[in-house]
Amino acid sequence: MKTVAVLGGTGFVGRALCRQLDAGGRWRVRVVTREPSRAAPLAGLPCVGVEVADVHVDASLRTAIAGADAVVNLVAILHGSAGAFRQAHVELPRRLARACAHEGRPRLAQVSALGVGPDAHSLYLRSKTEGERALREHRPDAVLLRPSVIFGREDRFLNTFERLQRFAPIVPLACSDALFQPVWVEDVASALVACLERSDTDGATFECAGPDVLTLRQLVELAGRRGGVRRPVVALPPPLATIQAWVMEHLPGEPLMTRDNLLSMRTPNVATPGAPSLRDLGIVARSLQDDLALDR
Repeated sequence: MKTVAVLGGTGFVGRALCRQLDAGGRWRVRVVTREPSRAAPLAGLPCVGVEVADVHVDASLRTAIAGADAVVNLVAILHGSAGAFRQAHVELPRRLARACAHEGRPRLAQVSALGVGPDAHSLYLRSKTEGERALREHRPDAVLLRPSVIFGREDRFLNTFERLQRFAPIVPLACSDALFQPVWVEDVASALVACLERSDTDGATFECAGPDVLTLRQLVELAGRRGGVRRPVVALPPPLATIQAWVMEHLPGEPLMTRDNLLSMRTPNVATPGAPSLRDLGIVARSLQDDLALDR
């Protein structure tokens, strides 16, 4: 059995990846986290262990990946300051690539995002763009995955809108016409497994998207239908959307929406025609519509 170190393995995608790797029986999984309590959902998986480390400290990062045959970087944030985005999305990939050079150059895969590019509007997408460049500067053979919005039973996207509709009589929605191509979390995890096990993926970039292109309004309506609490959706004009996002930024806890999120949604979150995709990895993507039908 080979060993893979998974940074961000306690998150939504990370848990799905760990379950698949454990079930496959070909990998020992080392989940790297600062908070071991967050790995509780993975307890009982015989091939999964926890390494307590701060990946933003070079010595700790090198210890966490020491002896690994492969490394997967899933660390990402959706909200934060310019400095926080830079630390998570730019500096960590750069330092990780350098650390791998001291550890026998293990296979390296990183999850980025659809919408990256030099003309990206938001801090989030610009930092993801720079992070890809930093990673490839030191590890041109690294594999990149660019998913659209990811759905699944434990997702924070559709579940948030479902919970919102349980309490709100209407849903005032910013960027209601923003386009997404939602991808199932298990398909993203399967893509990562394929990239770890296939040498012909070296240096490749795969766009991970489902078969359906949907607007944000349609996604919110589907979330309400799934929960049996579908509410009217009221599209907000840009000035009101900006005010709503500013208010949400200043509420306690993690915001549902920020002004940077609005900027991200100006870029369609859909696959590029002809780009390498899940199909090139032998994966037939499940649609969100099919998943909701099975959920019922």
